[in-house]
Amino acid sequence: MTVHLRSMTGFAESAAEEHGRVVRVSVRSVNHRFLDLHVHLPEGLEALEPVVRRAVRGKVRRGHLDVYVRVESVRPGEVRVNAETAAMYLEAMEQMKAKFGLEREPDLGAIFRLPGVVETGSLADPAETERIAELLEGALGRALDRLGEMRLAEGTRLGEEMANGVARMAEAVSRLGMLAEGARTAYAERLRERMSELLGATPVDPARLAQEAAMVAARSDSTEEVTRLGSHLEQFSRSLEAPGEAGKTLDFLCQEMQREVNTTLAKAPELGQDGLEITRLGLGVKAEIEKLREQVQNIE
Repeated sequence: MTVHLRSMTGFAESAAEEHGRVVRVSVRSVNHRFLDLHVHLPEGLEALEPVVRRAVRGKVRRGHLDVYVRVESVRPGEVRVNAETAAMYLEAMEQMKAKFGLEREPDLGAIFRLPGVVETGSLADPAETERIAELLEGALGRALDRLGEMRLAEGTRLGEEMANGVARMAEAVSRLGMLAEGARTAYAERLRERMSELLGATPVDPARLAQEAAMVAARSDSTEEVTRLGSHLEQFSRSLEAPGEAGKTLDFLCQEMQREVNTTLAKAPELGQDGLEITRLGLGVKAEIEKLREQVQNIE
């Protein structure tokens, strides 16, 4: 079996440098029902958010994604301290010290990390923003490609695990089918015998007796449920191999399989000794379905 699945979990990063300016991009991805994109850009570069969103939507369909962008300068003389902004922070700190009776002196390193204190060139300059946008597109494209490779590798691993689970379930379902078929005939026969004992010498049409016994037995017959369960398993296997988004389809099939096995288990107590074996096998299938559902939540 060749699996064509993508996980929704991954991490990748990349960087692009030109004319002393470095743009670093990192992308983190986890599972989500839809594409939930959060873009984190440096102050002054908010206008580039549409560039990021457009690039991500071109390569990712589902998942919660955080895209972090950092811009650094390696040119001498680029780093400047905004003294006015720093002074405002220091004044606010002095007011807090006076109000609450604090004695600790301000941490210079902490002040430098405050927004707007240290500037690395003018990010507001349109020409500079355009150059950064070009670097960003290149770095982001490579990061998304690497993220895609990681998600594909993880999806392949998950798909192989699920394929093994499907194979185990298929064996159990085959056995369930044989048991259900045999139990139906045996149960109907036991009902006819029991009804004959209860009625004794009362004259009853044999054909009507057989019909009534068959109707009662049909209510405990799980043949149809087991047949549908097997059909869902086949569809699940085909979906593992189909290209494109499969997560929602696989999740739906897991729900349908869960419904069929629950109904089969509910009917089993009426089938005597065969019912005990059906219950044992059904519980095993139910456990496998739970594993599949957990794994499917991470598939795109």
